[in-house]
Amino acid sequence: MTVLAAAIALVGSLFFALGAALQQFEAAGSAKPGLLALLRKPRWLFGGASIVVGGGLHIVALGLGPLTIVQPMGVASLLFALPIAATLHGRKPSRQELGAAAVVAGGLILLVLMVPESEGPTHLDPNGVLTLLGVSGVAAVLLWAGSQVVSPAARAALLATSSGVLYGATATLMRVLVDGTWNWWYLLALPVPLLLALVMLQRAYAVGHFGVSFASLQIADPLTAVAFGALLLGEPLPTGIAPIAAAALTAAGTVALARTSPLEARNELA
Repeated sequence: MTVLAAAIALVGSLFFALGAALQQFEAAGSAKPGLLALLRKPRWLFGGASIVVGGGLHIVALGLGPLTIVQPMGVASLLFALPIAATLHGRKPSRQELGAAAVVAGGLILLVLMVPESEGPTHLDPNGVLTLLGVSGVAAVLLWAGSQVVSPAARAALLATSSGVLYGATATLMRVLVDGTWNWWYLLALPVPLLLALVMLQRAYAVGHFGVSFASLQIADPLTAVAFGALLLGEPLPTGIAPIAAAALTAAGTVALARTSPLEARNELA
């Protein structure tokens, strides 16, 4: 059963990578990378459907096998996404690019596996939900503002990190809806960070430097969810020097990826 779970998670990662690469290709080639314009592009919609399939397969895999096996397979999407995106843009990924992506994936796998499992029901009162939305919103705006005055690679990273923060907040709120006690307006609040995250991610993709933006998203999303889990839900955090070393590894890999990942936008965007 464990082998089956790993295989399903790996296929899910492939679908997720394909969807992200297709959406980045369309966003980078669009004169107006707004969400409404992209929704009219069949290939972008197919990418979204592929991401949904990948997420569904990941959930199935979690039901069949242990987290320690399934989660590393999920992180592998970064290694799938780079060759797919490069092919769409008519090139081959360099060894340096793939090597940097492997470093990011390795550090992220270590971080994910170090997070202690939470116990008991998830509960978040209305003030906690407002704190969740407020903190993630402010962080996303600050990252967006910073992206306006930096190089294209850094801009892609900051915009994708902004998206990852909002996705992490969405994941936390989803957990409260599924596992804990909640009020009806929690459900109404859910689309707000989700839609903003999607918009920010398309802006990151439109800049180019797909490897940088996708890696930044892969890092920011789970780390934000872990941080909110500790801050608002009282969940434990990993301790010791190992998490710091793993975080440093992901940071070094992302910097290396920014230096090796080419600009893959077909137009400059303001």
